[in-house]
Amino acid sequence: MMKDLCVPIPGFGDSEQAEITLNYKGSKRTINYRVESFLWDSDEDLFPEGDEVSISLARIERLKKAIRDYNKDWELIQIFTPSENAGSIQVLYRKKIII
Repeated sequence: MMKDLCVPIPGFGDSEQAEITLNYKGSKRTINYRVESFLWDSDEDLFPEGDEVSISLARIERLKKAIRDYNKDWELIQIFTPSENAGSIQVLYRKKIII
């Protein structure tokens, strides 16, 4: 059984929110989504070694902390791949649904 739908929203940018109302078998449900941007670029002061592995590990740890510390009323849905030399990374959250 399919549990997820992919709904492309053109022009959906950083730190924006979307509210989707879903009608399913006569039942209406509103679902809230949020895109957040977290720091991704490398700060040479934080990465004195400058090698790619150290920079990647530091970025991953910083992102893990941002996700771990995020509002617990929202659940992680997707982490988008940052473009080359990106200053931030986008993360998609969905407000937890209480049934």
